[in-house]
Amino acid sequence: MLWGGSLGGLEIRQEGDAVRVAGRFPYDTRTQLAPGYFETIARGAFASRVNGTDDLHFLSGHDFEKPLASRMAGTLEVREETDALTFEATVAAHTSWARDFLAAHGAGLIRGLSPGFRVAKGGETVTRENGVVHRSITEAELVEVSAVTRGAYPTAQIEARNWSPCVRHERPDAGLHRTLNRWRL
Repeated sequence: MLWGGSLGGLEIRQEGDAVRVAGRFPYDTRTQLAPGYFETIARGAFASRVNGTDDLHFLSGHDFEKPLASRMAGTLEVREETDALTFEATVAAHTSWARDFLAAHGAGLIRGLSPGFRVAKGGETVTRENGVVHRSITEAELVEVSAVTRGAYPTAQIEARNWSPCVRHERPDAGLHRTLNRWRL
């Protein structure tokens, strides 16, 4: 599975014992993942999974051992808008990792937003021109969306609203290595 992110943000609001999280991944935005490596996720690239009935998850740090919400549990809604993928999740602090996520977010440690997806066969085009590599993703199977410390897309951010949230311990450049491992020409 590949991880990516997009320009956008995550809005979080306290609602009683639960926290409401909303996010947005704008389409058709060229993003630099590393020097000389760019990626664009096309409008509707995630439509098949978003409009389907398969389960999707909202995770802490792309870790399936730290689920925060899911479509099957009734705590995650994912929608395909004309210009973006949007989602809303209800996160209850009933697990240690949900409390950790909320505390780390509140402390300003988690600000990245990133979708986890598999590119469908024939769903990407990779071009190289003047030493610049550009990957265009037109069809991908969305599996999850994650709140991350450092997303592959540096401009994707989470905005804090009223509270506190788990820092995933990894090398500071681990996201860059994951990103660069995708590029095989």
